[in-house]
Amino acid sequence: MRVSMFRRRWVAGCAAVLAFGLTACSGSSSGSGGVSPSATGSATESRYATPLKGICPSTVVIQANWWPGLPDGYLYQLLGPNPTIDVSKNRVEGPLGATGVRLQVRAGGPATGFQPVTSLLAQDDSILAGYVGTDEAVQASGRQPPVAVFAPYEKSPLALIWGDPAWNFTNVAEIRQSGATVLASASGTSFPDVFVREGSLAKSQVDTSYQGSPDRFVAADGKIVQQAFVTNEPYLLQHDVKAWGKPVKHLLLQDEYPAYISALAVRPDKVSTQRACLAKLVPLLQRAQRDYVANPAPVNQLLLKVVSTLHTGGFTLSSGLLAYGNATQKQLGLIADGSDGVLGSFDTARVGTLIGRLVPVFTAKGSTPKAGLVPSDLVTNEFLDKAVTLK
Repeated sequence: MRVSMFRRRWVAGCAAVLAFGLTACSGSSSGSGGVSPSATGSATESRYATPLKGICPSTVVIQANWWPGLPDGYLYQLLGPNPTIDVSKNRVEGPLGATGVRLQVRAGGPATGFQPVTSLLAQDDSILAGYVGTDEAVQASGRQPPVAVFAPYEKSPLALIWGDPAWNFTNVAEIRQSGATVLASASGTSFPDVFVREGSLAKSQVDTSYQGSPDRFVAADGKIVQQAFVTNEPYLLQHDVKAWGKPVKHLLLQDEYPAYISALAVRPDKVSTQRACLAKLVPLLQRAQRDYVANPAPVNQLLLKVVSTLHTGGFTLSSGLLAYGNATQKQLGLIADGSDGVLGSFDTARVGTLIGRLVPVFTAKGSTPKAGLVPSDLVTNEFLDKAVTLK
């Protein structure tokens, strides 16, 4: 089982610790890499026709934080019927519906040398927006502050998993009481530090040597608690790790660590300079997310095609994993309307509480966040269409 299958897809920076190599490649693909109209649906142009020409950049560039996968579904929903897959630059580009501009989605993680998306936003002015979670936003606020404009996920898929059938944890404190080892990543994973600081976990039980492989989990016969994404690792362990091959239990961390995962963020200056663009683009993103949730199959075909065409160094997708992820997202309400009833909105009280919990952790590590950091520094609901909901 390749390490790459156990990716830390949504936790910024965690990919840097994976034993993961990027295969060199060159050229682009629009023939073999192109996707048939049936793969993206014939309604793309008619459903997404808000005029953006002369308002947005001629090519709207979005920077992801890993190879294409489940979290990218709403962006691929917007691509035209035959996008170009550039294997030399790890990008997918096509018409953004019938808006008059193009959409380019760039792979991240190993595709960008594991650079944080906040760094890429600061370095490359051609990037309009990128995926930035609450953790990374707080950490980067003192140097490269991002402002999130759309929350694709209302609930975080971050979870803890285990295989011992005798364990039935309902909160993190119960894990501490059990004395179970908690296997987590040393990089880009802030929740263990927060839980240790607050007393929910003991520092002695946290093992930060996790590098993405299922080996430790299997060797311990599941008698270990491991970080995971509920949309990913449970399926892989049951279906792709032959040495395990059975269900696992999980504790979703949303209630105790409700960070926004892969929020779409821009540089602060672009909130002003691209205000007119964002006002028209963000509602399209909301609608695309709603449409992807309702009918993910066509976009999933495109995601499979893109990943099989790019040189991903071993990372793969399967139709089974995507279908499982779609079903799990729906079942657990991971993609849902915000607390105000709007799809893609941020709860500023929730962000404020997270800031208060994360600032001491990053300060102690030497990544001092912005002094006096408040939710309005990191998120805005300004550009959302309040009429777009999942209901």
